[in-house]
Amino acid sequence: MRELDEITGLIVDTAVRTHIDLGPGLLESVYEPVMARALEKRGLHVARQVPVDFDYDGMTFARGFRVDLLVEERVVVEVKSVERLAPVHGKQLLTYLRLMHLHVGLLLNFGCATMKDGVHRVVHELPPNLASSLRINRLRDLP
Repeated sequence: MRELDEITGLIVDTAVRTHIDLGPGLLESVYEPVMARALEKRGLHVARQVPVDFDYDGMTFARGFRVDLLVEERVVVEVKSVERLAPVHGKQLLTYLRLMHLHVGLLLNFGCATMKDGVHRVVHELPPNLASSLRINRLRDLP
């Protein structure tokens, strides 16, 4: 099984290459399938528009939300193409991670001039045995 650092590194590298090739400002509906295909070509398992069920207070929410990409069944990737991320984008991803019982998500904004400014890592309850480098870009670092 691949390590989270390797998976997220491949995702970020793929996002940077995609941004260089296509440029900023296209619709999310373009970047999402392009990213999925490019990640699959790199040997990663990718599922698109994954519906997620969850329970709360005795209620079941079938298909309560969808994640843009689920990579290796371990990393949630939310694709945006906006001039500036809103604080709710990071909070939404953190909620997805919590409800899915996952630890790492990437918020990729292809609307930025450079992808360096468009990559945000969101971490939820990272177990101590995982690499500390994953802890550097928590939700509090988002705009």
